[in-house]
Amino acid sequence: MPSPRTHRHRRLGGTLALALALLAATGGTGAAVPGTAAAGTAAAGTAAPGAAARVTGASVTPAGLREVMFVGNNWDGTADVIESRGDFRRIGRVNVVPDREERLREIYLNPVKLAFFLGVRSGPGEGHDQFVDDMYSTPDGSAMVVSRPSFADVVSIDLRTGRINWRFPVAGYRSDHMAVSPDGTRVAVSASTANTVHVLDIVTGRQVGSFKTGDKPHENVFTSDGLLWNMSIGEVTTALDAPWLDWTKGDRRITVVDARTFETVRVIDMRTRLDAFGRADLSDAVRPVAFTPDEKKLYFQVSFLTGFLEYDIDADRITRAKYLPGSPATDPDRTTWVNDSRHHGLSMSPDGAKLCVAGTMDDYATVVDRATLQEGPLVEVSKPYWATVSGDGRSCVVSESGADRVTAIDFATGRRVATVDVGDHPQRVRLAHVLADWTGPAGS
Repeated sequence: MPSPRTHRHRRLGGTLALALALLAATGGTGAAVPGTAAAGTAAAGTAAPGAAARVTGASVTPAGLREVMFVGNNWDGTADVIESRGDFRRIGRVNVVPDREERLREIYLNPVKLAFFLGVRSGPGEGHDQFVDDMYSTPDGSAMVVSRPSFADVVSIDLRTGRINWRFPVAGYRSDHMAVSPDGTRVAVSASTANTVHVLDIVTGRQVGSFKTGDKPHENVFTSDGLLWNMSIGEVTTALDAPWLDWTKGDRRITVVDARTFETVRVIDMRTRLDAFGRADLSDAVRPVAFTPDEKKLYFQVSFLTGFLEYDIDADRITRAKYLPGSPATDPDRTTWVNDSRHHGLSMSPDGAKLCVAGTMDDYATVVDRATLQEGPLVEVSKPYWATVSGDGRSCVVSESGADRVTAIDFATGRRVATVDVGDHPQRVRLAHVLADWTGPAGS
């Protein structure tokens, strides 16, 4: 099993308590401001529908572009750009908070924004500001679109100059996970304190739609049938983590909407499905998910669980569960598990045969055979926080947030094949495209 390691524990300090009090008073809302081009900068170019392949494994790279991976260094406020396969070497680095002083000045002059800013720091940020959560590229490879939780916004960064093309402040006080549409032209972002998902034009930053969710919307996924799925996880920063207090975590559900009209077509409450499966003790906070290639089954992690569950979408029921080992070095006190995430990170090989699981608090990642649910070797990694698929589809790539690096694990053997150093506290890792000759922003 992985060797012991000291985890950075979350803290529920006075600043978080103040922020939560303000959240209760305000309902966690706030007016969203439409995305506008930053002064003195231009939009990120013209996108053509279908110019970008869907972000899966073994994608097709458009002419003139280079397939890469974006790695978001949450506490640094940077994103590393690495090769999407092979040795995964680092190509360049992007500063995603070039407007940091301006944003901080705004926050310090607004007591409510300051309270939530400090609440993010002492809660989900584990004592650090959260400057980058999620990232995607525009279809023409000219810009990186980034959600910045502590600044409660989404920005487009010109990859040539490092300047901001546009900025979209989300409703409420924190932005979170994003997803890009299959044609690469729209990006969905969770506004976690406003129970809202915004959908933006990825080139202009203009909002094209939005919809309401359960409490604390988290992951978003576009599916090929024209739907957009959102998973709300409820409150994950309180110390009320005992199973019998699960009811205090809020309204947690999957909201499925039409990706064009944003009308709700389905709501899935995993509480009733878990109860029917005989696991009334499990949390119904759906964390990272992975669809099968035919999108008939959904695999998902939930708060506090070492493992994942299988959900048959057409039958509308949980069909199997996989329980993975816990490390004896992991503190059994659930309040010490980061944002309720015992395991956080799940991806599937392009052929649907293997699942890759990030065992966050247990310091390992492993590849699981989907047919038998048998896990492979437990690969020792440090606080893995995400799992995605390499550009050639052969490897699972996990972010080691506890060691500031990413590691690639071969789907076929379950063994580590590469490791590359990145910035402070890497979390999300996404396939993307940049211009073929790109090596970093000018002056970086």
